[in-house]
Amino acid sequence: MGCVNGKCCSRYPSSTDGDSGGYGEMGSCRNATNKHILTQRSLEIVPVPSQNYELQYSVLTQRGYYPDSPDKENQDSFCIRTQIQGNPNVHFFGVFDGHGHFGTECSRFVKNRLSEILANDPTLLDDPVKAYNSAFLMTNYELHSSEIDDSMSGTTAVTVLVIGDAIYVANVGDSRAVIAVKNRNRIVAENLSSDQTPFRKDEYERVKLCGARVLSVDQVEGLKDPDIQTWGDEESQGGDPPRLWVQNGMYPGTAFTRSVGDSTAEKIGVISVPEVSMVRLTPNHLFFVVASDGVFEFLSSQTVVDMVARYTDSRDACAAIAGESYKIWLEHENRTDDITIIIVHIKGLSNSGAGDTDGTTGANRNPTSSRTGRGSSDSSAASGSEIYRSIRSEFTDLQLSMNRSPAIVVPSPSQPWELDGG
Repeated sequence: MGCVNGKCCSRYPSSTDGDSGGYGEMGSCRNATNKHILTQRSLEIVPVPSQNYELQYSVLTQRGYYPDSPDKENQDSFCIRTQIQGNPNVHFFGVFDGHGHFGTECSRFVKNRLSEILANDPTLLDDPVKAYNSAFLMTNYELHSSEIDDSMSGTTAVTVLVIGDAIYVANVGDSRAVIAVKNRNRIVAENLSSDQTPFRKDEYERVKLCGARVLSVDQVEGLKDPDIQTWGDEESQGGDPPRLWVQNGMYPGTAFTRSVGDSTAEKIGVISVPEVSMVRLTPNHLFFVVASDGVFEFLSSQTVVDMVARYTDSRDACAAIAGESYKIWLEHENRTDDITIIIVHIKGLSNSGAGDTDGTTGANRNPTSSRTGRGSSDSSAASGSEIYRSIRSEFTDLQLSMNRSPAIVVPSPSQPWELDGG
């Protein structure tokens, strides 16, 4: 299935593919064709007829501000493919955050090939978890074999595959997916993915067993004791996080433990095996967000969900979150990261087969753990999601393994979500 770059050809587009790009100055948020000035997109809708609901979505990608590298490209990419395999009930959303000298090329390669491999897998609907694992490993292998030098470059990837009333979330790296759940009179953020960094004890121990040194930059440079192998959490130590280094060198210095590409880091445990989770949607699920760490570096999952909930138009929400992220980045540093965000509203899902309407059915199986730290969810309240957390890959032992932007004028919030007490 071909992707249509940056354009929507109908109300029910077949696909949307996002190459790295900049953005226009925000003023009025609409133009004469009803396209959003910042996102340059119409509000897009795709039906899921098997469950009689719709997905209403918008996307924004924004180049970071790099005063020392004015010609640096936006290394983020995104891919939206609807009606995978011609099936009107199967849709794909992904964000890819490239890094390294050839990060743009890596993120573009992966966003194209990952979705294509999934779309061409005849087992996708029978075993989405296996199909996801195979697609990530094959994409990683193909990137290694391509003309792109991925020795010190690669990309993270966080993706959501909608199949009827189920969503499968596959994550490699430190971008994130989060879903908004109605819980009585609140909207609660629930992480669908878990950032894969050395702050996580399981990931730290795994890469250590693979031969990685795990040290912050200050430790590598001798400013702090390298024998102290505790770094607090991502919120307090985000400015100098623990990174992965080879035993006798000052490279590669990755702050994540999984990615696609990064063939040098692969030798010390950075793998392309995704963590996959599944959620059965209910009417309590209002929307989900897929975004790069340019958003979640300083904004928590709950903050992002709260911001989305203030707007009836997801394009305005994308603009507001990008603007807030940009502002907070510049309060902490003299640059910003690239920012990409997809917001998908779940419209009209019925109560058929769903749990109690207050979102506290207790049906969770190994729910996403609530972790403090960079951008973590602010709430530990239970939800009605049936989450199958970290359906671990069977292949874990395999290692195929703007010039400054114009000021952002954030649109005014519309009426927030009205929730009953029920």
